[in-house]
Amino acid sequence: MIRVLLADDHPVVREGLRGMLDAEPDLSVVGEASSGPRAEALCAELLPDIVLMDLRMPGGGGVESIRRIRAAGLPCRVVVLTTYESDGDILRAVEAGASGYLLKDLGRGELAEAIRAAARGETVLAPTVATRLVDQLRGVPELPRLSERETEVLRLVAEGCTNAEIGRRLFIGESTVKTHLLRIFGKLGVSDRTAAVTGAMRHGLL
Repeated sequence: MIRVLLADDHPVVREGLRGMLDAEPDLSVVGEASSGPRAEALCAELLPDIVLMDLRMPGGGGVESIRRIRAAGLPCRVVVLTTYESDGDILRAVEAGASGYLLKDLGRGELAEAIRAAARGETVLAPTVATRLVDQLRGVPELPRLSERETEVLRLVAEGCTNAEIGRRLFIGESTVKTHLLRIFGKLGVSDRTAAVTGAMRHGLL
């Protein structure tokens, strides 16, 4: 049985992750944390095999918590699970000792397989994250990249659609729309919908 700790400040995200992992007979969620320091304390107390760690939480970011968990010599392997995939975030997490870097749009099967691989000692990376790391090593300049679904969401934003309208048109939940928007904001380095549309147009993404 692979013991998993969930570290994310959004209770809805933790509930969704627990629901996905509870359906896997070889995976067991042994605890939940809403902040980095709480995740560190639970790692020492529960000794999970895998910690799914968000990057940006109150009380200190996930990167600092990864570094402290590794420095404490705890047997937990920390896998980042986030909406952010900027080069800086990825490199800081890897340098801190993360055993993987995944994005929150993973399906249940993909997430379960990634956890199993991490528990075997493998490094697990989302495909876009792996590409960005290779580009960094090659010295390729960073250019924003949007997935097909993110592009669809942003096009509807450009049309003036609300999150609820986007969800209805794409047959996805409003919370999923918000997750895609957060990822888009992170990739484009912006904090609002108008700037995201403008930035995407500037980079030729729309």
